[in-house]
Amino acid sequence: MWLDRVQKASPGKLDITWKNFSLEQVNSKEGPDWKVWEQKGLDEARALLASVAGEAAKRQGGEAFDRFHLALLTARHGGDRVSLNEVEPLAQVAGDAGLDVEKFKQDLNDPELVKIVAQDHESSTGDLGAFGTPTFVFENGQSAYVKTFIPPEDESLSTFEDFVGLFSQRSYIGEVKRPQPPWPKGAV
Repeated sequence: MWLDRVQKASPGKLDITWKNFSLEQVNSKEGPDWKVWEQKGLDEARALLASVAGEAAKRQGGEAFDRFHLALLTARHGGDRVSLNEVEPLAQVAGDAGLDVEKFKQDLNDPELVKIVAQDHESSTGDLGAFGTPTFVFENGQSAYVKTFIPPEDESLSTFEDFVGLFSQRSYIGEVKRPQPPWPKGAV
């Protein structure tokens, strides 16, 4: 969505490595030893299956993953609110994105993909200090979380450039936050 627009506006300049992050895990009241990927089935957790689906899409190549990821974000946040913990809606998104649906479904059952999701989350929180999504990690190791609506298409690139300019080099800036209310008044 936003970053897809940025990539299209500046081909070859933005290299994204997507990592899994579980909001259900980070917001859990169960304590630090409780792990969503150990306690719940894929269809019980809020979005664990969607993360596993992303890993299944990666097995069909980087371009297949990019298509699936954008299609899933659009299907979830673009109006339909597609379920993130049911196989068939995710398989439909995979098919719409041009993936081999049978291979995709088969890969959803591979427990190794759950391990990848868990490792990504643990690395994101432990090594990078991530607490929410999206968290951006820049080439120099600086990172920043941004809470935003999707900018208008004609402002997508400039908004991203401003964000990167503010947070990638200025480690002395710890937080920028708008008073609430009035935000998001006028933003949507």
